[in-house]
Amino acid sequence: MTASAMHVAKSGLNAQQTRMQIIANNLSNVNTTGFKKDRANFESLLYQVRRFAGEQTSAETNLTSAFSIGTGTRIVATEKMHTQGSLVMTENALDLAVEGAGFFQVLMPDGRIAYTRSGALSRNEEGVLTTPSGYVVQPEIQIPEGVTSINISASGNVSVTIGANNAAEEIGQLTLANFTNLPGLQPIGENMLVETDASGPPVIANPLEQGFGKLVQGALESSNVNVVQELVDMIETQRAYEVSSKAIMSVDEMLRFIANNL
Repeated sequence: MTASAMHVAKSGLNAQQTRMQIIANNLSNVNTTGFKKDRANFESLLYQVRRFAGEQTSAETNLTSAFSIGTGTRIVATEKMHTQGSLVMTENALDLAVEGAGFFQVLMPDGRIAYTRSGALSRNEEGVLTTPSGYVVQPEIQIPEGVTSINISASGNVSVTIGANNAAEEIGQLTLANFTNLPGLQPIGENMLVETDASGPPVIANPLEQGFGKLVQGALESSNVNVVQELVDMIETQRAYEVSSKAIMSVDEMLRFIANNL
């Protein structure tokens, strides 16, 4: 029984170590554009049932509750919290923020479509809109040479002014993607998420349509990490880790007492 208690406490140590890594990742990405914080979801491990609830204690009486002993805890999943981050104005024409629901679509080198909230866009040598890593934004939009201004409306319409001509020329339409189950998206790094069976297929629409958010030109969405809350969670995790460590030390002392005195 005492040795079992040590294994239960060890499961707590492992779970809190993992939670601390999640918190550290959140804090390290506090300045990452469009980053969504992760949360650890815990669950209890299997119970050892010694006597079941309702088991007879005499001819006319029954146990009102079970005699069951837990075997510890574990982190069953991490969940991204897709709350809106604050918008930071940059005045850069190719910086875009989504205010509301929706993700930008990006063509990855392996042919997959990835999704991101980071709208720090730029142009490649052909004038095509890309992410900072050079991945082409979908649908593909090419900015012609000689443009004097670029305007991207709240509904995703992209227009440019070329040379001395003050007339705006429409060159494309940006669309957004959304999913039924946002936590089901799989993060792959570089601010990118990809579709999974759990997320469901993407719903594609123009901004401001079908419940999608609007685009804000000249702005970026900051991380939704709350530094103060993360520090509170860090202290809580540290204290829980210390308590589990103390439980192991107590079990060790009990075993030593038995070995020395019996």
